[in-house]
Amino acid sequence: MIDVAVVGATPWRVGKVRTVYELGDRLVVVASDRLSAYDAILPTPIPDKGRVLTALSAFWFGRLAAARPHHLISTTLADLPAPFRDNPRLAGRVMLCRRAERVDIECVVRGYLTGAGWREYRERGTLHGRALAKGLHDGSRLDPPAFTPTTKAEEGHDEPIPHGALGGLVGAPLAVELEARSLALYEEARGVAAAAGLVLADTKFEFGHVDGVLTLIDELLSPDSSRYWDLPAYEAGKLVSFDKQYVRDWLDSSGWDHQPPAPALPDDVVRATRARYLEAARRFLGADWSPEGDGAR
Repeated sequence: MIDVAVVGATPWRVGKVRTVYELGDRLVVVASDRLSAYDAILPTPIPDKGRVLTALSAFWFGRLAAARPHHLISTTLADLPAPFRDNPRLAGRVMLCRRAERVDIECVVRGYLTGAGWREYRERGTLHGRALAKGLHDGSRLDPPAFTPTTKAEEGHDEPIPHGALGGLVGAPLAVELEARSLALYEEARGVAAAAGLVLADTKFEFGHVDGVLTLIDELLSPDSSRYWDLPAYEAGKLVSFDKQYVRDWLDSSGWDHQPPAPALPDDVVRATRARYLEAARRFLGADWSPEGDGAR
């Protein structure tokens, strides 16, 4: 599903993956099957990905005490007004949310050294500008987890915010609150993931204000916004991903220079990526969960 247009409704914002519609003090967020990587939208969708993202976000918003207060009201199509509730293609893909005044910061938490953090460490021995111990490797656990916020760019790359500089952008009290909320969310979610046989390597959170109260918004702990590794494999020294790292690895090996347009994905990469997203969902939602069943509600 690439086209998420709703006849009779005008999108307020079209993102890389989601389309947002305004309903006064509420928003309808529709998750497509689009996949983005390296700031580019790939031309090849991943079937059922939008339903995985929606189901997992709903799971985490409901499961985590640290997630409250949050913006999610419902993911049930019947709870939406027309024309949304009359469109069966949206089933399993919609979130009805409170509208918030967004804080334009990506609140990234890293519990393990990998990705961009690993690249920085290899080059300079630091993470977000702070020196780390020598001898770490890709996948090393970070104790305590690191809060490494970035800017939130509408286009182009999000830029790292140096350690201690967040207060200069949003004010010291809010900076302290963002860090505390983010670390509490990560710590609680890491335990839930471990019980499901997964390592939550890193993730990002977004916040906004609803009636002056800092509120968790956007999606939550999906394979789009988080890195998940198989726990038994990690304990055996291997990083087996259940997120979009598989696609990033293929793109890197394809010779693409990370400049749009992105190349189309081969069928086998699409199938393998879909399988990883579904496996991540089933680890949390149960082995019998299926996007078709979820979308039929």
